[in-house]
Amino acid sequence: MSDILQQQQPLLSVMDLHVSYGAIKAVRGFNLDVYPGEIVCVIGSNGAGKSTLMNAIMGNVKRQGGQVLFEGKPLDGQSFQIVTKGISLAPEGRKVFAPLTVYENLMMGAFPVNDKAKVKKDLEWVYTLFPRLRERMAQYAGTLSGGEQQMLAIGRALMASPRLLLLDEPSLGLAPIIIKDIFRELKRINEEGVTILLVEQNARQALLLSHRGYVMQTGQLVMEGDAKELLHNPDIQAAYLGTGKKTH
Repeated sequence: MSDILQQQQPLLSVMDLHVSYGAIKAVRGFNLDVYPGEIVCVIGSNGAGKSTLMNAIMGNVKRQGGQVLFEGKPLDGQSFQIVTKGISLAPEGRKVFAPLTVYENLMMGAFPVNDKAKVKKDLEWVYTLFPRLRERMAQYAGTLSGGEQQMLAIGRALMASPRLLLLDEPSLGLAPIIIKDIFRELKRINEEGVTILLVEQNARQALLLSHRGYVMQTGQLVMEGDAKELLHNPDIQAAYLGTGKKTH
């Protein structure tokens, strides 16, 4: 971690987090920091606990132990309360409101924002990021392609004006060309001032996009560091990138 980051207060801190589903320990003592302006990724295989981590941050699942801090203060409450504090989630599987139009979905995301001028400005920003959403603003969300639904899920999350955007498997089920387009816009979103925490099975894309990365295995943190260093780590290459050879 750079000296500059060490001098800052983390925007988000996850400390010794534990989450269980009955007898199954999905997250076991996980620790993570996200600093302002960063893109941070959590990579790991399917079932590693990545989505549970995101849902625990958002208050969608009960935390059995540990603490989550946002801007140095305990982050508690249900998801709709957490959104009002400045964090929003584009969930795994998109979960758009299928019977509503694209425009109506985006307006649903803007519920914490009381300033009509700000909502209008954010809507224009989302349409600039994802022009296809403008083209399809009157179309029902359930009739969109998978890639368009992912754009809508991200756009809906941005309409809450988050300081921290959580993205759960944004590349899931999408064609490579669509993934490339979406990840390019994620970089742009970050450059325009939104801090991002991303969980991804597509380790290569996630590490190429991110500043730092965490590796999650069976609910535990097994490695962390600079994203480019992780990308070239032989163990990471062997386990998640299909290349390289494990050193131990």
